[in-house]
Amino acid sequence: MKISCIVLNYNDARNTIAQILRIRAYRCLDSVIVVDNASTDDSIQQLEPYIGEKVILLALEHNAGYGAGNNAGLHYAYEALQATHAVIANPDTDFTEPCVQELAQLFEGHQDLGVAAASMVDGSGGSQAGGWPLRSWLKDLLDTGPVCRRIFRAALRYPTDYGKGKRAVYVDVVHGSMLMVDLEKMMICGAYDERVFLYGEENILGFRMKYAGFRTVQLLGQTYLHENSGTISKTYETYSRRQKLRYESARFYYRNYLHIDPFQMAVTRLFHQVVLFEIWFCKNVLRMSW
Repeated sequence: MKISCIVLNYNDARNTIAQILRIRAYRCLDSVIVVDNASTDDSIQQLEPYIGEKVILLALEHNAGYGAGNNAGLHYAYEALQATHAVIANPDTDFTEPCVQELAQLFEGHQDLGVAAASMVDGSGGSQAGGWPLRSWLKDLLDTGPVCRRIFRAALRYPTDYGKGKRAVYVDVVHGSMLMVDLEKMMICGAYDERVFLYGEENILGFRMKYAGFRTVQLLGQTYLHENSGTISKTYETYSRRQKLRYESARFYYRNYLHIDPFQMAVTRLFHQVVLFEIWFCKNVLRMSW
């Protein structure tokens, strides 16, 4: 195996530099590809002193979104460096070398494996839902509402004992903040859908992998830290703005992958508007923080 790590930077040189310093000595990584997604600040200048040896900088001229930025790194790793696998890691994630090594072992033992991820822990120390199934339109719509997601949790996730006593389990979708992919299989399934600017990449990648006949695995024995979408929060400061972006991506997924009809789309839009009002009410009337 020849493994590259893709780190996508947008106006977040501080976290990206910290990531470089953490992982550049990992012997299991053959290269670290930092993709600057047309940052509007001085990220390039800040990053340049850390480029060299196996750390490579790709500076994109246009920010076409999360998927397009990562795809640039994936294609470079596959075509220019002849890498076989890639770790895709947000700048605000923290993972160990043993975590990467165990993910690599999964690929060695499963020829049909396209994606694998460890279990995510958030910045407050809380565990996050691991992998989840690809859902029908209605179930996925319920999962986009903060309240409905909690009420119907049992119906929207795998059973609580799904991974009990297991080192790893097959799932449909994993968190996208840190994962490993088989590069050849990524090329076959089309990698990330560049029509989506931000959010929703996990479901789309899981859908594409499953449709192409490849599997996704959740590694239960290793964790990584994700600082609550720190990079995204800097760019889109308000929770409601981030929710609007999530809903735009969700509607794209429903329309282009689940092929919902006009009535279902109307229900989707109404549901999202109700949730946005709920967020506004909780924040501005009840003075709750988000």
